[in-house]
Amino acid sequence: MAWLQKRPQVSDPTMYYSVGLNKTVLIIGLGNPGKEYALTRHNVGFTCLDAFVNKNDEMADWIQKKDLKALVSTGRLGDKQVIAVKPTTFMNKSGDSVQAVANFYNILPADIVIIHDELDIDFGQIRLRTGGSSAGHNGIKSVSEQIGENYGRIRIGVGPKKPAKIKSEDYVLQKFSKDEQEQLPNLTREVLAIISEYLFGAGLPQDTRSFLI
Repeated sequence: MAWLQKRPQVSDPTMYYSVGLNKTVLIIGLGNPGKEYALTRHNVGFTCLDAFVNKNDEMADWIQKKDLKALVSTGRLGDKQVIAVKPTTFMNKSGDSVQAVANFYNILPADIVIIHDELDIDFGQIRLRTGGSSAGHNGIKSVSEQIGENYGRIRIGVGPKKPAKIKSEDYVLQKFSKDEQEQLPNLTREVLAIISEYLFGAGLPQDTRSFLI
């Protein structure tokens, strides 16, 4: 059986697939749409997913899917069909997009990994887990409300707040500092290594990583 077969005579063939026996996984980066949010701490999920798509020639260019409220890139890596997604909703409505994409491609939460910022983790660390609470993250809260909590998470530290009295919502919408931006290549490199382990290994590793050198 072919891994991927396009159905004939459709107006948008990229939207219709007949998937064979190989696994399909959904990798989602969280963030806010719009150039004004580029390089903000809250958009680190977008930053990492862009790096993943750009690094892998097997991944197609981003295509806007208005009915799914998302930008979508698809490709085959190893024996898996990979669907990369950047919601075009704002962060607190991310679950609307995630649910729409998961329903369209018939993907269970166990085969979904979400990349997002985490204020309670110090910059320089990445923590991995499956399930759990939102820890106050509005994007994760929205996703869990739509599909439950049983999905993988790549949690990228953006804390602690500086100054400590700044509102959390203001802090995460600031751009990374100059020193932090210099570390972004190390961050994305580590996230890409984690995604590779997930795709070609036994699943999402459950540990803590450091990307500072």
